[in-house]
Amino acid sequence: MNFEYFIKQAKEALEQFETIGLQEMERVKLMNRVDVKYVIPLHLLSEIISECLPYYQLLEINGDWISTYETLYYDTDDLSLYHQHQTGRLNRYKVRFRNYVGSNLSFFEIKHKTNKGRTVKTRIVQPNNANLKLNTTASDFLEKSTPLFSSQMKGNIWVNYKRITLVNKTSNERLTIDINLTFKKGENTVQYNQVAIAEVKQERFGVSPIIEIFKKYNLRPGSISKYCLGILSIFEEVKINRFKKKLLYFKKIKNQYDVFTGIS
Repeated sequence: MNFEYFIKQAKEALEQFETIGLQEMERVKLMNRVDVKYVIPLHLLSEIISECLPYYQLLEINGDWISTYETLYYDTDDLSLYHQHQTGRLNRYKVRFRNYVGSNLSFFEIKHKTNKGRTVKTRIVQPNNANLKLNTTASDFLEKSTPLFSSQMKGNIWVNYKRITLVNKTSNERLTIDINLTFKKGENTVQYNQVAIAEVKQERFGVSPIIEIFKKYNLRPGSISKYCLGILSIFEEVKINRFKKKLLYFKKIKNQYDVFTGIS
């Protein structure tokens, strides 16, 4: 059993869902939200998706249920944005260019984690030609929206993956499930096929069917971001103080997958 086998199972589970389009997604844009992440061993993915069927609809874009995302993250030479995250600082930022491949849309995006624990996302449309240095439009937007200096920002890592998006039928909640997670910097590539990263996004923390499903499978919430995981995977000798326990948990789940599938 391998990655393709488990993804085939997940697609079979997705076939049962009622689908919605991008226009219907407008009600759950959740640009100002609370969110929590979970790491799912890939061999559990189809079971968890099946349990979501009574409660969620599935986003379909141009006939596809699994969308490709390509994201270039920006940071300073000394990775100040990463270090703010790993020390637990609030009022912190992520800066990125993202290409939503399936919908043929590209944005320059800023994510702000406030001191209230909320995530606020702002963005502007950009041409699909990410550069390591910010263009004039992105630079102006960054400096008007944040205390950051655009001259200090440069693209430092690509974080690419495929995403399944489920939308709660009755409440303002969205669930994203990211698979085939790949980090790239120059010629250096690290891929994680053993796990999926799920994120529950709500207007405010409340009762959620997917959180109850995660509890059933003994999956715990965590806060390590894909960007920070990419830094830990690609860059040598970066501080991991706050992430050490989460990184060990992530590796434990990967190892459980390898044991389950007989990979040595």
